[in-house]
Amino acid sequence: MNLKEKEKFMARAISLAQRAKGKTAPNPCVGAVLVKEGKVVASGYHRGYGLPHAEVEVLKDARKKNIDPRECALFVTLEPCNHFGKTPPCTKAILEAGIKEVYVGALDPNPQVEGGGARFLQSKGVQVETGILQAQCTDLIRDFYLWKIEKRPFFYLKLASTLDGKIATSTGHSNWISSEKSREKVHQLRKKVQAVLVGGNTFVQDNPKLTVRKAKSKKQPLALILTRKLPAEASYYLLQQRPEETIFFTLESQENLRLQKKISELGSKVVFLPVKNNSWDLKAMATWLWNNNIFYVLVEGGGFIAQKFLEYQLADEIWLFLAPKILGDAGAISSFWGRSIKTIDEAYTLSYQKVTSCGEDLLLILKP
Repeated sequence: MNLKEKEKFMARAISLAQRAKGKTAPNPCVGAVLVKEGKVVASGYHRGYGLPHAEVEVLKDARKKNIDPRECALFVTLEPCNHFGKTPPCTKAILEAGIKEVYVGALDPNPQVEGGGARFLQSKGVQVETGILQAQCTDLIRDFYLWKIEKRPFFYLKLASTLDGKIATSTGHSNWISSEKSREKVHQLRKKVQAVLVGGNTFVQDNPKLTVRKAKSKKQPLALILTRKLPAEASYYLLQQRPEETIFFTLESQENLRLQKKISELGSKVVFLPVKNNSWDLKAMATWLWNNNIFYVLVEGGGFIAQKFLEYQLADEIWLFLAPKILGDAGAISSFWGRSIKTIDEAYTLSYQKVTSCGEDLLLILKP
């Protein structure tokens, strides 16, 4: 089997894994295929936490189709596990199935087990080749890497901007910069996350619901408000209709301590963050979210918060909806602001993951 063929089969496994993106936390999304005589004859992927892993799913599919795994090569996006967790080790299932060839995309990022599954299979006489479409397979589990290594959620950062980089007029008006199709896409993304975060200005000016409305969802994401000042009024939608699903992250002050009691009585939680560089310590917030089993967060804050997430290296994937509109107003609100630099060398540098049309807009998906 040549490299081009191996990459074709691994690409198929990647496409399977992507079906469960956002559904497997805190496990990684993984896809697998069995190949016989140059054709994919069985497929499977990890569908959710606590459910069978991709290797077990592909073997189950093979049994349904009366395919003998001993005559097949296995392609799997992530190194098979070699330990007991919610399910038995996948290496055991591979050996029991009699598979003699295994092709792996990425090794397990957990330093305690990295390479262990591959080495174990090799010690049992299985031919193992790693690194097939390694970059794509590693990118597939960037969230899992963060959970294992950095112990924090995966943050999506969403912005809707004009061509001249503005997210609102100088008066704060922004409805609507992006198209209806783009807004539907945002609700699909909200459906995948466990929490949606906005800033205090957005909370006060827009009085948002932060719910999934343009896509079917069994459960609504938590509403996170990152603000310097807690609201003095209780008339906002989130405090009236979703208080138990709303969490405020703020700085400690006499006024905020006074308002905390009032907000807590409504059913909302208030978390005081440490001060860092005269602002919130976002790493502390990320740790709090992780400790409370929140694995995916969608950040829909304004330009200052967007810049802060870049500054703290917490903007893991940026979704920028670029509308074919120009404000031409220097006083309008920029998509990123809050720091002062002197040279272009100090700019944040991003890489394109995907560029696609979305209604009248362009959707740019980028990563740092």
